[in-house]
Amino acid sequence: MKKHITYYFFIVALILISSCATNSETSEYIAAAKRVIERQIGKKVNEIHFESIEPIGGKETFDVVAKDGKLSIKGSSAVAICYGFHTYLKNACNSIKTWSGSHTEALDIWPEYELKNQVTPYDLRYFLNVCTFGYTTPFWDWNRWEKEIDWMAFRGVNMPLATVASEAIAERVWLKMGLTKEEVREFFTAPAHLPWHRMGNLNKWDGPLSDEWHTSQIELQHKILDRMRELEMKPIAPAFAGFVPMAFAEKHPDINFKHMRWGGFDPEYNAYVLPPDSPFFEEIGKLFIEEWENEFGSNTYYLSDSFNEMELPIDKDDTEGKYRLLRQYGESIYKSISAGNPEAIWVTQGWTFGYQHSFWDTTSLQALLSNVPNEKMIIIDLGNDYPKWVWNTEQTWKVQNGFYGKGWIFSYVPNFGGKTTMTGDMQMYATSSAEALASPNKGNLIGFGSAPEGLENNEVIYELLADMGWTSESINLDEWMQSYCLSRYGGYPENVQKAWELFRKTVYSNLYSYPRYTWQTVVEDTLRINKINTSDEFLIGVELFVSAVNELKDSELYVNDLIEFSSFYAAAKADKIYKEALILFERGNKKEARSLLNQSIQILLKVDKLLASHPIYRLEEWVKYARNSGSTVAEKDAFEANAKRLITTWGGIQDDYAARFWSGLIKDYYIPRMELNFSSERNSLRQWEENWVSTPWNNPTQPFDNPIEAALEIIDSCKSL
Repeated sequence: MKKHITYYFFIVALILISSCATNSETSEYIAAAKRVIERQIGKKVNEIHFESIEPIGGKETFDVVAKDGKLSIKGSSAVAICYGFHTYLKNACNSIKTWSGSHTEALDIWPEYELKNQVTPYDLRYFLNVCTFGYTTPFWDWNRWEKEIDWMAFRGVNMPLATVASEAIAERVWLKMGLTKEEVREFFTAPAHLPWHRMGNLNKWDGPLSDEWHTSQIELQHKILDRMRELEMKPIAPAFAGFVPMAFAEKHPDINFKHMRWGGFDPEYNAYVLPPDSPFFEEIGKLFIEEWENEFGSNTYYLSDSFNEMELPIDKDDTEGKYRLLRQYGESIYKSISAGNPEAIWVTQGWTFGYQHSFWDTTSLQALLSNVPNEKMIIIDLGNDYPKWVWNTEQTWKVQNGFYGKGWIFSYVPNFGGKTTMTGDMQMYATSSAEALASPNKGNLIGFGSAPEGLENNEVIYELLADMGWTSESINLDEWMQSYCLSRYGGYPENVQKAWELFRKTVYSNLYSYPRYTWQTVVEDTLRINKINTSDEFLIGVELFVSAVNELKDSELYVNDLIEFSSFYAAAKADKIYKEALILFERGNKKEARSLLNQSIQILLKVDKLLASHPIYRLEEWVKYARNSGSTVAEKDAFEANAKRLITTWGGIQDDYAARFWSGLIKDYYIPRMELNFSSERNSLRQWEENWVSTPWNNPTQPFDNPIEAALEIIDSCKSL
């Protein structure tokens, strides 16, 4: 009998211990979510009742109920709770927190609202792009990263890319492989170009990096990963993709390294890649994982891309040799990751499979995937918007039969280079992923995401995509736009509704790779053709939008959008005049050409001054982050130059690729180039650009005292042009 009693109490104790552990885990994620919300609304978070609930069908879910002045949020994860509160703010409180500011109605009383059993159809909701770490985040500090992780949590993201400090880890690996610190430093680019170094496209450009840089990035990455893990996100860390320093290749002349080419750079800046049958591949890959986890702790998801926008240097007539090499590469990358962590999952970007669709036929991709277990690989089908708008193909997941059993993530690339003009296919974004979910050929579709190369632009697109991550159905844009405008502006007057209908019909019904004005590229770019919607319907939309100023002028986000849209309006008018000036100049009518040039410049000077009041579209912020990242004056100057180079001359054949529409950049970079092009010194343009990049910049521009009044005056003066 005593044995039975003892056994009974033993079982009860186990149940209690298990229950306490579960409650502890639950309370931790609720506490983490609560801290995110507190950073948005302060101590009022203490009035909200939070509760954990079980996933539904294995998928994250949340409930929101506001009744009799009391708000209750239940969720199966931290980000489910955060997204649930974000949804409540938008739909019940007409409030939103964004990159460019916020609109918050008084929250004295929680408005009545009920939304139950909201379930995401996806296990994973991905965010960021390898290139985002160049075009947006290279010089961010922890304060800015904290805000971004909160932004992600509010949009339900649970799988962010996390590549900060990659080079600090890589340096440790290469030192262990026998290189000197000087040889390793020669390998790395400067911070803003690191994404292309990580993908094997570019080495040593604008480098090297300092000890202080590596130390600061390690410290920053600890904070980033700690916060992501606190919110139960699943960060994707970097893994070895086969690219080696030139010094390593020189030390091993017996190995048949492949010298890749990319971007129009001289060969000295391009990568050497290990052959897949080299024993070094697994040894180095294992070290990468081990060094990463020794510093940052265990991780599950590791990104490795060996062929981003680069073809294998193979005999094009040797089809079997191509397939054999791809099988070997797939197996070698997988084994190099699993050697460091047997539980790890290889994540790869599917961008290149669509971008180079003629190379990646179905047999080629199957070869790459063939020796990797299905459960050990995830493909991010990065740009499902580009088949329609750029490649003229079917979406890659359709061509590749749902990726042959591998897990995959349906994603978009709504932005190239951080360009700031209005662009995006809202109807596609509201429907295409839902169509994929319903397809019998979707394969193992486990995630949804967006991979913008640049953040802090086209905020309407990212709000829409966030909502698509939590529904299996298409979104009705008429209804969604009303909710969006109410939360963003606090009102939806008739003219704002009409304006957004025209925006959806024009700028937000297409996606162009290079939405730039001609004045941003000095002359028409024949390699990457500028394309931007400046139709009369778009311009009328702007006029309608600003006509609601008396009703919405107290809304911070309405004023920000008024400044932005008015600036695009005036810039379009200036562009029309500037293109006329170019034609006249080439015909030899230089006097009239210069008259039109001056007219265009006068408009753009007003645009530059107007944008000085915008919270995001300012060169000043970009330069400030870069300089603050340096530890010495020389390093501050170098980082500023690198930051400015990325958004202007870039390097190789990427001139004006990023094309930011920023105050400071318009006045001090674009306008002087325009003037130089119409002068006898036009042949010195390249040297002028380099001088501008390398010379520290100071901003003397003062914003208008009344930017609203200035915006209205600018539009009024441009209407007849």
